[in-house]
Order: sequence, then structure tokens, then C-alpha cells
Amino acid sequence: MFQFRNISVDIQNEVAVVQAGATLGEVYYRIWEKSKVHGFPAGVCPTVGVGGHLSGGGYGNMLRKFGLSVDHVIDAQIVDANGRILNKEAMGEDLFWAIKGGGGASFGVILSYTVKLVLVPEIVTVFRVAKTLEQNATELVFQWQQVAPHTDDRLFMRLLLQPVSSKVVKGQKTIKATVMALFLGGADELVTLLGKEFPALGLNKGNCSEMSWIDSVLWWGNFDNDTKPDVLLDRNINSASFLKRKSDYVQKPISKDGLEGIWKKMIELGKTGFVFNPYGGKMSEISSDATPFPHRAGNLFKIQYSVNWEEPGAAVETNFTSQARSLYSYMTPFVSNSPRSAYLNYRDLDIGTNNFGKNGYEEGVVYGVKYFNNNFDRLVKIKTSVDPENFFRNEQSIPTHPGK
Repeated sequence: MFQFRNISVDIQNEVAVVQAGATLGEVYYRIWEKSKVHGFPAGVCPTVGVGGHLSGGGYGNMLRKFGLSVDHVIDAQIVDANGRILNKEAMGEDLFWAIKGGGGASFGVILSYTVKLVLVPEIVTVFRVAKTLEQNATELVFQWQQVAPHTDDRLFMRLLLQPVSSKVVKGQKTIKATVMALFLGGADELVTLLGKEFPALGLNKGNCSEMSWIDSVLWWGNFDNDTKPDVLLDRNINSASFLKRKSDYVQKPISKDGLEGIWKKMIELGKTGFVFNPYGGKMSEISSDATPFPHRAGNLFKIQYSVNWEEPGAAVETNFTSQARSLYSYMTPFVSNSPRSAYLNYRDLDIGTNNFGKNGYEEGVVYGVKYFNNNFDRLVKIKTSVDPENFFRNEQSIPTHPGK
């Protein structure tokens, strides 16, 4: 799929046809080439591939304003189990629904998606503000939970939490809480808004940078301030380090006592951090069965568990993956349950895998209900109809229904 990377942007009709092997960075660049007031709501990592990102849902820093990437998919091309190339009309509503968040790899080979572009302001605002426990980070995180999922839907405030060495007490660890934000508007309006809603942040205009939307893409990608958008065309394919990701959904704010216990656990483990991504806004307006991705109203934020390491080797890997699992276990009382939900695109084999033997359906239910909640049964029905021989499968794909 690597060479299937053509992107054609039609600004007049505000659509783009994007082949599955393109990267998000290439998509953003091709839109920017044609228009300074259009964008697309997808991930902040520019080297992520379009095919996997969109087929699993796809989200980024405009999700509170525009929802998920798949909420803007209007057509697709897929090769089915019989080798036919089908568009939306030929594949039918059910299969088209399934590949907008159900994971394309269970159903066929996705060649392209046709997406509707969104309008972005000429000037947007970003900021990054960090505080440690010594600077009252606990109050900041507690307040963030009350504000980030409920504030103006043009504002996305991601919260990063990581154990770091304390600058106050030598040899001790503390927690650093960093708020990274994109606001689809100007700095003055943002500072006024958060002065009222989020006093613990202490935001001032000096923390804020106003810029074009494409420059905000570069800022979120951690590029230097004078970087040109052309860097988004660099696929940078051989630069991966090792990492483990897991996910959870939080539906009730975590108390200050709860947060303090979490800090202790993070410091004890040493390296695993969190990324909290706020929901609300548009995410609460779209029904949980509009797409296979079910995590809509009722979710305050999604947690990403995040640990990266550079050195190869089984022992190192076991150490870091065990850390992530231990923190995940500790978080059980604070997150969704029955099912404990998860996000498909942070593929996590810890939550169940499938050998596709005689218990393939039962094994599939274990992880399937976590990823898809009540949408799992419909996905199974569609899978059974379009790929009854289970040709397209992986260790966490949608199973067929036995006896159907």
C-alpha cells in the first residue's frame, strides 16, 4: 500500500480523494497548497498512514469542533474478499459503515477514502503550559477535568502527564503536567475565556502563539518554529523507536485524592506517562452507533498510556511493557467498566487476541466489545456477510458468526 499515496484536493467542492498509503502530513500539505482556510480533522503525528488512521476512527486536535476523521468520510474504495474493487454504492451501506471505524483490515483492502474538508480560521492560537506538583499541578489536573471536556468546542486542550526529576528536591521525582492546546480563534479571546474557566492554568498572552492552521500542524508535530510546511512531505520512515500504548475512557472526574494516588504509582514505576484527550463538543452530539467507533457522549476524556524506549532487547521490553500494564491495572477504579472500553487505533494485544480456532467468535467478543461496545454485533454480522471464509484476519480482527 506504500505507493498508493495519491491525494487530489477539490477546494471548490471541499472534498479530497486520499489513497490509503498517504501520510497525514501529506494530506495537510496538499490541502494547504490549495487553500489557507481549509483543513481536515485527523491526527497530530504527520507520518501516520491514512488507511489505518481513518479505518480505526482517527482523531486529532479538532475533534471537539468537528468530531473524528471518519465523521467526514463520504466515499471509499475497497478490494473485497472476492477481489472486486467496490465504491460506497457498490459495497452498500453496511460495509461502508463498517470501514469507518471498524478497522478496514477485517473486511478487505482499502485503497482510498473520499473526505469532506472543514473550514479553519486564517489565524489559530496554540499554547503549552507546564506545572509540576510543587507548582500545584494536582489542582491544575483536577480543574482541567471540569473544563476541557465542556469548554468552547473550538478549544482542544491535551494534557500530558509524566514522571520527571524534581528541580526542588534533588534526587526525587515529581510529576509534570503539560497542557498543549489548539484554539480555532485568536489569543485575546482565548486568554479571556480561560481566565474565567480555568484559573489554575494561569494563562497569559505571552504563553500563546497565533499562527496559520498549517503552522499549528507543524507546532503540534514538535517542529522548530521556522520550519517550512514542506517537511510534512518527508515520510521519515526509518526513524521509529520502541513503544507501548494502551487506552482507557474516563466518565467521572477523578478526585484529588485519586490523582495523588496515581502520581505515587507513576513515580514508583518510573517512566510510563499519560496523555489525556478531552472529548465533549461535537463528540457528544454524534450517536454512538453512527460509526463503529462508540466512544461518544458520556466520555469526559480518553487516556493514552505511553512509554517509549530506544534500546532493543527482550528484557528492556518486558520492563517497560510491564510498567504500562501495572499502571493500567492501578487505573481500574477510575475508568469505564462493563466493558472497560479501548480505542482500536492504540492496538493493544493485552486485552485479548484470537487464534480463530473453534472458539473464534467467543475470543473475538473479549476484545471486540471493548473496542466497539454495542456496535460489535453489527460488525460481526457484516463480516459474516462480506467475508464468510474469514480471509481477512489478524489477531484482533472481527470474527465471523458461527453457524451463520
